[in-house]
Amino acid sequence: MSIQDVLKTMKDEDVQYVDVRFTDPRGKLQHVTLRHTEVDEDFFEEGFMFDGSSIAGWKSIDQSDMKLIPDPASVYIDPFYAEKTLCVHCTVVEPDTGESYDRDPRGCAQRAEAYLKSSGIGDTFYCGPEAEFFLFDDVRYAVTPNKVAYEIDADGAAWNTDAEFEMGNLGHRPGYKGGYFPVNPSDDGQDIRGEMLTTMANMGMKVDKHHHEVATSQHELGMIFGTLTEQADNLQKYKYVIHNVALAYGRSATFMPKPIKGDNGSGMHVNMSIWKDGKPLFAGDKYADLSDEALWFIGGILKHAKALNAFTNPSTNSYKRLIPGFEAPVLRAYSARNRSGCVRIPWAESPKAKRVEARFPDPSSNPYLCFAALLMAGLDGIKNKIDPGPSSDKDLYDLPPEELAEIPTVCGSLREALEELEKDMDFLLAGDVFTKSQVEGYIDLKWEEVYAFEHTPHPVEYEMYYSC
Repeated sequence: MSIQDVLKTMKDEDVQYVDVRFTDPRGKLQHVTLRHTEVDEDFFEEGFMFDGSSIAGWKSIDQSDMKLIPDPASVYIDPFYAEKTLCVHCTVVEPDTGESYDRDPRGCAQRAEAYLKSSGIGDTFYCGPEAEFFLFDDVRYAVTPNKVAYEIDADGAAWNTDAEFEMGNLGHRPGYKGGYFPVNPSDDGQDIRGEMLTTMANMGMKVDKHHHEVATSQHELGMIFGTLTEQADNLQKYKYVIHNVALAYGRSATFMPKPIKGDNGSGMHVNMSIWKDGKPLFAGDKYADLSDEALWFIGGILKHAKALNAFTNPSTNSYKRLIPGFEAPVLRAYSARNRSGCVRIPWAESPKAKRVEARFPDPSSNPYLCFAALLMAGLDGIKNKIDPGPSSDKDLYDLPPEELAEIPTVCGSLREALEELEKDMDFLLAGDVFTKSQVEGYIDLKWEEVYAFEHTPHPVEYEMYYSC
């Protein structure tokens, strides 16, 4: 949409409010709501001032004035507010210079797209994330000096086969790790997922499918691929819709990667391809019908995987998913169709569908930073012709110990990921896509999470050590 298109839509739809939205460094969507009378052509061109010092990891209070520049191409009508509200995603700029603020995640994504074009390698980066999530009916947790605990429940969970319900227990539930594709009544999420997907389609998002996932109470909706910034915007809308439709059903949605002990965690596989002059750069005559550029792109992903983990797997909880035995892509290997490595080449009949799938990211990530970092690692691979080595076309989950020891892994903790990023960030700084200040500020934020986690006693430690 152009600015004039947006203003016409506001008039035609009788919009009463405009919700100005942006994303903080941790990936949380933030907003402020304006009366429609405050929104005109000047608003879109001049932006909206706000206090950047109130956002963790951004400005100090003596430099707190910042400006939000709305992107008219990102507008949509909010389906959840009682008053007709138009939403718009924004990029953060410095008010005195108008330049993109280096710590703004959306601005970083836009710089990554600009860098791709300036590199001459390609002009368009497509990505298709597959973000999984859990739905629960009851969630309680406590972190106090004398109590650290959580408890979750879902009526359709495998552990409720003998639970007593007021209307009786009807017994139709998928077992542990048995949730992949059963029909109702075992799959109790059909209607809620359908409403989520319809809501997204009504908001203008391109969507295609939904289904129950492997783990207890785990689900996934399908988004059709798009360009980097566009798709990061869409993932923010995806999370927003899922949280709010779940709330309307009296349920709670979470994108926390590993909320259930002993069951599969939620990943966010990211399908990626680069195009140039309307042609797919990744199609060729090499392994799995890939081009040299696609293989070098994989080489960059594998080389920088541990530094990437700080953006693709940015929570302490992420590393409770990235462990062997739960379909977790912990091994830095690639192959065609094989889902046990951290990079897969999905089967595709058409050269246009040829793509690379990173399987280690998870949905706790900030999508703007996650997608931008993956692109920068892949571009570094192409620029330096990084050989990914031989493919791994056997089941990596079932390798004998001596073979398994030969394959490098991704990080085992957020602490390790931050330490790796501190050592390996130069590939991100090319073209000023990421800045050193931005990366260091992000690392500082994440160290706070590491310390909070490491300094808090865990219930399992009581089980193991209380009577020692």
